[in-house]
Amino acid sequence: MTKRFGAGDYQYEHVEGWGQFPGSGEVSDVATDSEGRVYACVRLGQGPDGYEGEMWVFDREGNHLASWGRDIFDVPHGLWIGPDDDIYHTDAGNHTVTKHNTDGEVLMTLGTKDRAGQHGGPFNSPTRAALSRSGEIFVSDGYRQNRCHRFTAKGELMLSWGRGDPVYSEGTGTPGTGPGEFNIPHDITVDRNDRVYVLDRGNGRLQVFTNEGDFVEQWPDVPDANETVIDDDDIMHIATGDHGIMVRTLDGKSIGVWGEKGENPGQFRGGPLRGGPHGLWIDSRGDMYVAEIGAPLKLQKFARI
Repeated sequence: MTKRFGAGDYQYEHVEGWGQFPGSGEVSDVATDSEGRVYACVRLGQGPDGYEGEMWVFDREGNHLASWGRDIFDVPHGLWIGPDDDIYHTDAGNHTVTKHNTDGEVLMTLGTKDRAGQHGGPFNSPTRAALSRSGEIFVSDGYRQNRCHRFTAKGELMLSWGRGDPVYSEGTGTPGTGPGEFNIPHDITVDRNDRVYVLDRGNGRLQVFTNEGDFVEQWPDVPDANETVIDDDDIMHIATGDHGIMVRTLDGKSIGVWGEKGENPGQFRGGPLRGGPHGLWIDSRGDMYVAEIGAPLKLQKFARI
């Protein structure tokens, strides 16, 4: 009998054996396009010229269709696919956000490859880019400075906000703990009303802002969180490294938490084990894909039931 996973009305069956992986690596994030194709950004490790990454593309059943991006990516981190199937990849290694079509062609680059931006500006090890309904681009910027940025659809910088010393990367300084301050903004998501949700991972919380960067509220009980997705019913799903998948309404009310620690199919690593949910995406059928960093080839599919 297939084991079920989930919380509340969000119930899934694990699709055992999903994924015809073409090589080895760690899957940092995952997203799907309008045709149901699955895109996984993969850290391949250290090559002769430094760190390398690649995008692997699969069909719904997990058959490998294509690979691209090895000449573009260094340390893949965040992934987002918009309604027009444009793909936004955030590279924590080379300080860029790149926009691609489904064939991998680079349509736009934000930031300068291999060059960190000026203090307070884009980018210094960014973590994720996401779109608003109007097509504006929001970026969490992330490991080496505690900022968020808002761009026009054409890539023109409109706004930067946030404070806090980069304690995670520098090992010294004062972590930003107040409203509008960050200690590793690891993810950013925008809802249909232009409210901006930032996972402030080092502080174990989620902060909510207007699209002008004004603080609205915080959810103080979101520990070890890595990425968020808001589904078509305006429910947020949060991937956490050590607590599975949290399911919440957009006012922060908990619907439930699901996920088991372990090595078996459908389980997540975490705690003393390596890995843990780092990226997730929900496709047009409601199926969920979960990527785990820190563990080799850990990309799992959960079919909605």
